[in-house]
Parts: sequence; structure tokens; C-alpha cells
Amino acid sequence: MPTRRHLIALGAASAVAPSLICLARANPWPDRTVHVVVPLAAGGPTDVNARIVAEQLSKIWGQQIIIDNKAGAGTNIGNAFVAHSDPDGYTLLFGTSSLASNGALYRSLDYSPITDLSPTSLVAKFPFFMFVPNSFPAKTVKEFIDYAEAHPGNLIMASPGTGSGPHLAELLFLQMAGIQMTHAPYRGAAPALTDLIPGRVHCYFGSGELLTYSRSGQVRVLASTGAKRSPVEPEVPTIAESGVPGYVIDSWQGVFAPAKTPSEIVQKISGDLAKALVEPTLIEKLARNAYTVESCTADELAKFLKTDTEKWEAVIKKTGIKID
Repeated sequence: MPTRRHLIALGAASAVAPSLICLARANPWPDRTVHVVVPLAAGGPTDVNARIVAEQLSKIWGQQIIIDNKAGAGTNIGNAFVAHSDPDGYTLLFGTSSLASNGALYRSLDYSPITDLSPTSLVAKFPFFMFVPNSFPAKTVKEFIDYAEAHPGNLIMASPGTGSGPHLAELLFLQMAGIQMTHAPYRGAAPALTDLIPGRVHCYFGSGELLTYSRSGQVRVLASTGAKRSPVEPEVPTIAESGVPGYVIDSWQGVFAPAKTPSEIVQKISGDLAKALVEPTLIEKLARNAYTVESCTADELAKFLKTDTEKWEAVIKKTGIKID
């Protein structure tokens, strides 16, 4: 039979227990390792940028951040993994502009980029660059369009894969320029450049990392897809100012959490990203390859994703391309 002393001790313990539970719940997020999923292979530009950003966030949070590369299916494997993860803030997505196009591009997805992910903030925007072989006769976008019009269907436009960001940028270019080219999808930029350099394909839209090829004289860069000239190559005009008025493609990267992640965690991630993205070293590292650092609020990213999704839905619908 419990003694009076035992009963007093039990009563005290029961009073303390809820307090301990409240203290545990009150521990500020994050209080352990955070995993950031990159939906592309290790070593690529998205992976590199994610690691640069994670390094700064780790300093702010005082916690380790592990990058998990889950590549495949046009980023859908990694995207879906985060969409179906626990909404506790410990699994995040370093997302790409594919989130705006995959819903229209793929016949079926097991997640919704709009409803199954919580936007936190943009990280960066960047243009693509239009590369041609040195042997190609066109020296400007206008000359390129004129040559394509004179040789309908005879030119080949390479991409790093059907439905990829560069491929969609190329499709919009063809639509707005009113020209036809044959599409040749490759497994990444490297094999496409292998065929572009000797002129086996005639055009390729790629990110700023590929400017090393034009700077070394292996290929020619005609223009960029951005709204304005890139600071890293200010002498390279935009496509819009070179013969296709209104053409603008700025691709992007941002951080997302699973839907239903508590709003206070989403807001903290957004605010801490804003702090990380003003670090001069980070800005410099991303700027080397034509990435412009840009943060925003969670609500602003949600609106931006919706607008970008509508844009790509229209392009994809017009072309009729679908991926199973």
C-alpha cells in the first residue's frame, strides 16, 4: 500500500510532467539535423547552389544540414519525397522551376506542386544562354531566325532532356520566333555540348556554367533569355532585344517544405533564408555563373509559382508535349 510520502511524491511528479512536456514542445525549431532534398544529381549547378545556401543556414540555425540528392523523373522523385514527408520542417526541398511545369508536362503525378508543398522563399533567378557552333553562319539571333526560316525543319535544337527547363525555353523561343527545328534530347548538358561544338546540332540553351565554353572559344553565345542582360556577360544581348520582343525566361530555385508545415516554421525558414542570402560570399559564388540572388516571403513565392505555372501550362498545351 502506498504511503502518504509516496502519494505526495507521485502528485509532485504528475505536476512536473506536463511542465516537462511543455518545455519539450517549446524547444525552438530546429533542434536537430535538417535534411534538404535536391531533386537532381550531385555535382550539378542546383546541387552546388543548395550546398552553398545550406552552409549559411547551418550557421544561422546552429544545426547540421544534410543534402540528400534524389534525382530522376524530371525532379519528380525528389519533389514527391518532400511532398509526402512529415510536415515538421526537418525535410525541405531545394526546388527548381520544374515545379511550375511538371503538372502540365506529365500525364500523372503522385503529388501536386501547388497543394502538397509549402513555399518558403526564392533563392535565385537565372537566365539561359543561347549557344551555337562556331561554324554556324548566324552571328545574331535575327540572323539565326532568318537562317532557320530559309531552312525549315533542317536545323537541330539540342536539350538536356524533354521537358527540361532549357527545352521549354527553346520551345517558347520557336513559338515566338515562328520557326521550326528538330528537337534532340540528350541526357544532360555535357553530351549535348559534345555534339554542339563540332556542329552536329545547331543550337542549345544552357545555364551560365556553360559560358566557359564560349569564353574559351569552343562555341558562340548569341543571347540570353533574361529580362535584362546578365552582369556576368553584359555584352551579350537578350533575345528580346535581338529580334523576339517580349521573350523572357528567368529560371529559378527556391526552398519548399511539405504542406501543413506549421506556419511559424515556414516563416522562420523564410526569414532565415533572407538573412543567409545577403551574405556577400554567397552572393559572389552564385553570381559567377549568372545566378542573381533573390529572396521573398512565403506568400510571394506562392503567387510567383502560380503565375509561372500558368505561363508554362499555356506553352505546353500549345506544343502538345506530354511525358508518361
